[in-house]
Amino acid sequence: MSEPSATSKAARDRVVTSSMAPIAPKDFGYDEARHLLWRAGFGGTPSQIATLASWGPTRAVDYVLDPSNAPRELPGPDAFDKDIMREPTADERRAYQMARQSRDEDALAKFRLEQQRRQGRDRQQISEIQRWWLKRMIETPRPLEEKMTLFWHGHFATSYRTIENSYHMFLQNQLLRTHALGNFSDLLQGIIRDPAMLKYLNNDTSRKGRANENLAREVMELFSLGLGGYSEKDIKEGARALTGYTFRDDQFFFDKNNHDQNPKTILGRTGAFDGEAFVRIILDQPGVARFITRKLYHFFAAELPPLERADYSELPAPTQSVLRDLASTFASSKYAIAPVLRRLFLSQHFYDPSLMGQQIKSPTQLIVGAVRSLNTPVRDLSILNDALDLMGQNLFFPPSVKGWDGGRSWINTSTLFVRQNILAFLLTGKKPRGYDANADEQRFDPMPLLGELTNANPGAESDPVAVADYLLRLTLGHAPSHAREQLVSLASSTNNAVTRDLVVGNLLLITAMPEYQLC
Repeated sequence: MSEPSATSKAARDRVVTSSMAPIAPKDFGYDEARHLLWRAGFGGTPSQIATLASWGPTRAVDYVLDPSNAPRELPGPDAFDKDIMREPTADERRAYQMARQSRDEDALAKFRLEQQRRQGRDRQQISEIQRWWLKRMIETPRPLEEKMTLFWHGHFATSYRTIENSYHMFLQNQLLRTHALGNFSDLLQGIIRDPAMLKYLNNDTSRKGRANENLAREVMELFSLGLGGYSEKDIKEGARALTGYTFRDDQFFFDKNNHDQNPKTILGRTGAFDGEAFVRIILDQPGVARFITRKLYHFFAAELPPLERADYSELPAPTQSVLRDLASTFASSKYAIAPVLRRLFLSQHFYDPSLMGQQIKSPTQLIVGAVRSLNTPVRDLSILNDALDLMGQNLFFPPSVKGWDGGRSWINTSTLFVRQNILAFLLTGKKPRGYDANADEQRFDPMPLLGELTNANPGAESDPVAVADYLLRLTLGHAPSHAREQLVSLASSTNNAVTRDLVVGNLLLITAMPEYQLC
């Protein structure tokens, strides 16, 4: 299996339109609706694609942004056990100190054993949370909300490996979801109060006279402004503003006694700033709108290296024009996220042929999209989660504070093997190597996928050529000749009868093609 090319020669040679004018209803059909569902979510079934195509662009985009009759259900704080890694009580601390002072090795051994038990249970719970989120992405009636939660997870990257508190990772996930399509200002203010982030970037122990610069640096460099536009002194002063920002148990706590209340000078402004004021000063900078919209564009539209920068000087003129438009929308809306996405998803630029089918699916996009678009059984979530890890996107374990690189980094000879095998598992139930060899008993029935073909052309569901073309358009967005030939050739083995086995065989061939790695 060869590696997919994220950009065809035809796409490279074509000048991409920079028009941010709304796409006309006459230009919004099946292919555009399919593109919208994949980029703004995790793909769509044939009926979902047909429905959005019939609605036209405005209604389709508005539905994607806020699905009607789809309740926004957020799990409560009791969804997982918050007490596994709780702080010791006063009595427990006294007992431990007494054991240390008396050198009671038996008592100390019991304390160590209990701590190990808690850590083991916590590692189990983070695995449960991983499966919970994966299942939520698969089943949600609000896919854009989960897609944006995934985006923010990569933007405000925090790893369980460092903080070792599963409940705090769950709370951060909820914070990202709550503000996923809300206001970036509220989200950034929430992040500097988030226990997981405070622990991850060592701000929980930052105090007057010993300010830790990690959180202040990343708030500016990775979370809001990108590289440039501020100095090392600004970072040091921002770190002073964040002293005393810590947590107790599962809640943010402002330790006034350890907060530096003296004047600070940040980005040309002087005052006795705290963390909230520090964030407000940052949000007054025009670079914020440029940096965040650049990352949103990279995630939803087209790859843009390097992402560490807020300026556009190295980019083609059409792309610069689009990014300036989005940044202006973001700034004028006072950092509301939904208007930016609405502007992008309705634009002629977003549906330019050079951008469609050119984005490499992330591991999460690949798995969740296959289940949602093909209606395969969910099967074993543990196997799916292990596959995400092997493909380089272990949820709640980003590789660094920069998150995942994405794009071409998802693809190598090792990950391609896993990507193909996990798709075969979804379609057939045949478990990947290393697991019980028995097939998953959940039987995949692909025949309902042909419903829209029947509606459009009664009788075509019995024609293997028509079925091949239909499945290729559903899965790849087009029907390359080499792919069509493979599917038509397969039909000869069934005497050209369209059976369940033939449709599954078609899908196995398609999902093994390099083109399926793109959306």
